[in-house]
Amino acid sequence: MLDRLSALPATVGAVFAAAVSAGALLAASPALAQPAATSLAAVAAKIQPHRAIYAMSLGSARNGSKVSDVRGRMMFEWADACDGWTTEQRFQLRFVYSEGEDMAMNTNYTTWEAKNGLRYRFNVRKLVNGEVDEEVRGEANLGEGGGGSAQFTKPDPQEMELPAGTMFPTAHTLAILDHAERKEPFFTRTIFDGSDAEGPTEVSTVVGKPGAPKDSAKDPLLKVGKAWPVRMAFFPVQSDSAQPEYEMSLHLLENGIAESMQIDYGDFTVNAVLEKIEALPKSGC
Repeated sequence: MLDRLSALPATVGAVFAAAVSAGALLAASPALAQPAATSLAAVAAKIQPHRAIYAMSLGSARNGSKVSDVRGRMMFEWADACDGWTTEQRFQLRFVYSEGEDMAMNTNYTTWEAKNGLRYRFNVRKLVNGEVDEEVRGEANLGEGGGGSAQFTKPDPQEMELPAGTMFPTAHTLAILDHAERKEPFFTRTIFDGSDAEGPTEVSTVVGKPGAPKDSAKDPLLKVGKAWPVRMAFFPVQSDSAQPEYEMSLHLLENGIAESMQIDYGDFTVNAVLEKIEALPKSGC
């Protein structure tokens, strides 16, 4: 499960993470209609491209957990590339285990996604204790209203079918914001992010009631009109388990910035707290 940290929210691209109960998440309906292009365009117009630095640490560890501590940093960048959105996530994390051993994990995860949500490129490189542990690279395409396919060049050349209704990460983030604005709190989507060669993931999302960003926020990028608590549960598409592989919670602003996040792996949680935020230019195209 630890390698799933390399997937952090491109799914909420910049959005990682939010909070609540798996029971509510599983009540989400996959049959909800796809958001209208006009409403998604309105949501996209509010997005603030940005670079954010998060401090990551162990939130809690249940009895019997093999993980006793987690420390590190994550850099997340969401940029407007004119014809698409680019994201980059860099992790530098150290895991300490109850047996006394530790593991250093460095991950670089970059993506490009067309603004119409139909084309996607991904590149992941993960080092464990200074040695290359995994590399994943490829691209994916979706048809209008239908499924599609992903072509991997690493770790091994292969082609994978993507089921109808699949979304890429940034499109999913925009859909979360769109559902939040329209006060439709529950929905489920199949997401392909290319973070590993296992294929797409079923993501059930619940959006809480909106509130204002924290009054203590000093940066003007954090002083926007609305913010929502969001929780997502991640299920392997081929699994029949009622329990998610992991869950993510975040406090998401309407401009796409995540103020805070938490990843719940069942026996331990990892917190990400925003330390620094920097605006990137909006597209002039």
